[in-house]
Amino acid sequence: MDAYLYDCLRSPRAKAKAEQGSLATMPPHEMVRQLLSAMEGRHPGVRESAQQLLLGCVGQVSSQGGNIALVSKMAAGLSDSAAAYTLNNYCVSGLTAISQAVLAVQAGMSHMSLAGGVENLSQVPFMADRASYYSDASLPRKGRFIPVPVAADLLASQFDVTVEQLNAQALRSHQRAAAAQQQTAFNASLVAMTSADGSVLADRDEAIQAQLSAESLAAMPPAFADFAKPYAETLHGRALEARHSFAHMPPMVDGAAVALIGPANLPLESAPRARFIALSEHCGSPEESLTGGFAAMEQVLSRAGLSLDDIDVIEMMEAFAVVPALFEQRYRVDPSKVNIAGGHLAKGHPMGATGAVLLSCLVDALEQRDGRLGMVVATGASGIGAAVIIERL
Repeated sequence: MDAYLYDCLRSPRAKAKAEQGSLATMPPHEMVRQLLSAMEGRHPGVRESAQQLLLGCVGQVSSQGGNIALVSKMAAGLSDSAAAYTLNNYCVSGLTAISQAVLAVQAGMSHMSLAGGVENLSQVPFMADRASYYSDASLPRKGRFIPVPVAADLLASQFDVTVEQLNAQALRSHQRAAAAQQQTAFNASLVAMTSADGSVLADRDEAIQAQLSAESLAAMPPAFADFAKPYAETLHGRALEARHSFAHMPPMVDGAAVALIGPANLPLESAPRARFIALSEHCGSPEESLTGGFAAMEQVLSRAGLSLDDIDVIEMMEAFAVVPALFEQRYRVDPSKVNIAGGHLAKGHPMGATGAVLLSCLVDALEQRDGRLGMVVATGASGIGAAVIIERL
């Protein structure tokens, strides 16, 4: 049975600052509730008919603990019988949740699924779960955790990605994002977040720097040299030169996204926006951190019987600037169809929500460009990656 994407809605990505971010005080389940309310408004009947809600979330403690999918389900007034669960697959969690929902529909186990992700980094900071894995030296060396900034500098050093190349990626991301923010088509699936009295808290991505310049980027020093020192044994003597500045990492933001997935015959007034063509999940060695997305991409293209030339629009997760730089260097892809509305370096990284956010952006970009085939590629720490190909209808 084919699975279809009826819609994919996202919140704005608000700066993750405890006192300054527009969504800093909004409970994570409230972000999801507002998205599900918007989904019900666009597709009446979803609230009572959805059979499951799957959410990716990395920081499952504090306001995101206690099974945030279940909390969100109850807050949104979904049916009591709807299943709800939360998963953590690092930065690809949102895309993994969507893939699980697609598989459930394809297998006939769910007739209507809601899936996506949520992360409020203002309330639950990165690594707030304090997992022993992050510093466990008893694990085999090749299996130990490598912080993402260290992995990024390691890749840049290993494959000689220059600071100038990193700067070019950051500048393009911000320039495209600033331009796209002014075009309604690129924001068709963006849902403004409101307060209890109905006033708008956030209606646009907040981290974009429209005035960023090549000169200001060139003046920024490397930011992560000290990060590598505690991991010298794990790196096992591999050469590493600090190259990434703060401009080369995606800003931490608060956000959420939810997709509506089902077979072709859902009893809704609206038609689906896209059909799922192929899915891929990858998990390699932690030493391959930030390259898992490439492996997932190669696998999903193979499963679909397609090449990169066949894809009209690509949302490539900008997990530090080295990732899109290596993507262009290794695959000789046409940059005019990659992150056409800007990427994570400009808009920010809401961790567990990221994959779902990228899918939402992809659907908007495909419609804006009148394209047919689109692909999301997401990558995370410890060799994790995921990819999805859709066909616009």
